[in-house]
Amino acid sequence: MVEKRNLILSFESSCDETSVAVIENGCKVLANIVATQIKSHQRFGGVVPEVASRHHIEIITTCIKDALEEAGVTYDDLDAVAVTYGPGLVGSLLIGVMAAKAVAFAHHLPLIPVNHMAGHIYAARFVDEIKFPALALLVSGGHTELVYLPRENKFQIIGETRDDAAGEAFDKVGRVLGINYPAGKEIDELAHQGKDTFHFPRAMEKEDNFDFSFSGLKSAFINTVHHAEQVGKTLDKADLACSFEASVVDVLAAKTVHALKKFPVKQLILAGGVAANQGLRERLDQELKAFPDVQLLKAPLKLCGDNAAMIGAAGYVRYKHGVRAGLDLNADPSLEFDWINE
Repeated sequence: MVEKRNLILSFESSCDETSVAVIENGCKVLANIVATQIKSHQRFGGVVPEVASRHHIEIITTCIKDALEEAGVTYDDLDAVAVTYGPGLVGSLLIGVMAAKAVAFAHHLPLIPVNHMAGHIYAARFVDEIKFPALALLVSGGHTELVYLPRENKFQIIGETRDDAAGEAFDKVGRVLGINYPAGKEIDELAHQGKDTFHFPRAMEKEDNFDFSFSGLKSAFINTVHHAEQVGKTLDKADLACSFEASVVDVLAAKTVHALKKFPVKQLILAGGVAANQGLRERLDQELKAFPDVQLLKAPLKLCGDNAAMIGAAGYVRYKHGVRAGLDLNADPSLEFDWINE
């Protein structure tokens, strides 16, 4: 039996990317327009919320037009509209939510509310079908979490960072190294040219839980660099980058392996902006050799960052489960996974 063609127009504007996509049956990208603001925020060393909001306002209607044209569809072809409504920057979220509500209202389409973090996880659907139960290592600029998925549309956070997220640590360390925001990709490239000579701390690596902590690592890194500057010593940037990344990857891998031993699953999903890190990808490839019955499902590199395609994938699952929002839908900058536990 041929599956009915389902088309979802999806919106993502939780931070500094304005993105609109058209997704077919939750797993095929017909269009994924992403307007990045990186150059606007680089001079500040990070995202400025008010600047991000203004950029979203300026570009979002163009993104809608471009997505529909690239997909070769019209509003009449759509089945639903999906939108990120949290977590994220409240001003940025509101632009996407208001645009999605306007389209849904004007064209009599159901509105699907999507958790941004669920979107990152469901980006894996563009690689392969997600098989349950599954475990997700979700690593982004604002979140570092281990999420257990007992079945479709059900999420349970079993571990999370107690302070800085891994992505935040990368950006803060990048500023010390003189690397422009976002620093993750360049630190990863430098790390592959150096050696772990500084042996920075692996916080909570041996503790019997699934939580993370990166603030101590960040402080140790900054103190090492500042001390060297004070005594007039020059440190090798590649070795610094390698030592920092090795600490992050060791902790992420150790906690993930610990979770895999406690939670029998069919798949491990690697998702989020930091999921593009080659050091982390290579390490998990090695670790999963000890779990032959677990498939490592990595979100596509081009869909690790914020994008509307992943929101369309998650929105499709929500759509199938009958989840709808009214036109009173509002942004929820502190949204957690609890709302999905239906």
